[in-house]
Amino acid sequence: MKKYLITLFLATLVPLLAINQNAVDALRYSQLNIGGSARFVAMGGAFGALGADFTVSSTNPGGLGIYKSSDFSFTPSVHVGNTNSLYNGYSGQDSRTNFAMGNAGYVYTAKLSSRAAQKGFRHFQFAMGINRLNDFNRRMVMQGENTENSLLDTYVQYADGIYYKDIEDNRGGQYGFDLYPAWWTYLLDADTATSTYFSPIPNGGTLQRKIVDQWGSMNEWTFGFGGNYSDILYLGMSFNIPWIRYFERSTYSEMDVADTIYDFNSFNIYDRLETRGTGFNFKFGFILRPADFVRIGGSIHTPSWFNMRDYWDRTMESNFDNGDYYTQASPYGSYRYKLTTPLRLQGSLAFIIGKYGLISGEYEFVDYSKAVFRSYDYGYFNENNDIANSYSKGHNLKFGTEWRTGPFSFRAGYAYQNSPYQDGINDGALSSYSGGIGFKEKFYYLDFAYVYSKKMEDYYLYGTETIQVNPVQNELIDHRFLVTFGTRF
Repeated sequence: MKKYLITLFLATLVPLLAINQNAVDALRYSQLNIGGSARFVAMGGAFGALGADFTVSSTNPGGLGIYKSSDFSFTPSVHVGNTNSLYNGYSGQDSRTNFAMGNAGYVYTAKLSSRAAQKGFRHFQFAMGINRLNDFNRRMVMQGENTENSLLDTYVQYADGIYYKDIEDNRGGQYGFDLYPAWWTYLLDADTATSTYFSPIPNGGTLQRKIVDQWGSMNEWTFGFGGNYSDILYLGMSFNIPWIRYFERSTYSEMDVADTIYDFNSFNIYDRLETRGTGFNFKFGFILRPADFVRIGGSIHTPSWFNMRDYWDRTMESNFDNGDYYTQASPYGSYRYKLTTPLRLQGSLAFIIGKYGLISGEYEFVDYSKAVFRSYDYGYFNENNDIANSYSKGHNLKFGTEWRTGPFSFRAGYAYQNSPYQDGINDGALSSYSGGIGFKEKFYYLDFAYVYSKKMEDYYLYGTETIQVNPVQNELIDHRFLVTFGTRF
């Protein structure tokens, strides 16, 4: 297991010695958040056995069959992502706020039969719109003193055995994003007679700082179809086009604040990464109503097949005590590849308590180890092996309740996603607490929701099998506020 722990050390960079796809990227696009309408979110996303909410086109499209009238709604939202970091006794805090559209959608309902006693399909529904699946908005400030080693030690180790001229003249080659800029900023040097490498920080002793700014989202265009059979069985399917926009800017620095390292002052590494992807998937679901007070739901989501493209670049700069300053930029990188994220299975149960309220629960299964990278000119054997051996099965739970009095509804929910990592490599379990209120008249409705989410996750600044650092302990806290405006006709 130590081998895979080291893999995740490396993967938490953008990345350390080269920029390509890794296990962290696969998990980022495989995990989904509670998103959608304010009512859906306020009840923890436990809607698989309830339906009649546009969001279900992306969760259990069988819930579209519950609609008996047409509907249009949209949900603006505000997301605040806070990060509290602790590294070698030093703490850091930062946050990032963004405005987004939780969802927007239209459901058309056609009445097929008005005879309640007649068995058969009574309504048909068509839905189209957009649902938000995940937010990537976060800012992290991590800082601490390291008296044992430096990130530059990993460069020295990587360069071992490489002829120095192969680095010196390699801007557009395989070392163009790591060893080449380090060489030309004198962060990596060598005895040219023997190609023995060394750095200006031989024994650690620097203040290390990394600032990471992330933003973007994962959304899904959804086109759904539903049907109501005798008010007993509700069926649905959807064709979906998810798309990804992810951006990351980071600055890694080491500083000789105690002035104990000969002729060295500081260095900075600036990384930029942009990922764009578009894919497709299918979802199938049902809701069964064996009695007026019970609903049972189930759905299956096929894997999502993405075409992806990354863009990246890196700049290094160094400062020395004698006043010398050097900077070197890498070339601009770009690469196309494919990503398949895992299949999902969902089962749900709801109890309807007359016209007064309801209680619902949902279970979701997803195997994060089944994510796969592919490309026409690269095998991804190591990366896919790391995914298979680092991640585990997800068992996600959602619970929600709603109680009504007159035109008002009061809602609460809880959702839990277990850690996606094997054998405690990392924590990463996510708990979300939600609540909300709704107001509904004959032709329109207005809903509000708030969600508080929290998880603990380790972040490694760098590492190899022989050069290791303590993890940065990150506490990730999210606040989301949503409001849904809707009309039925």
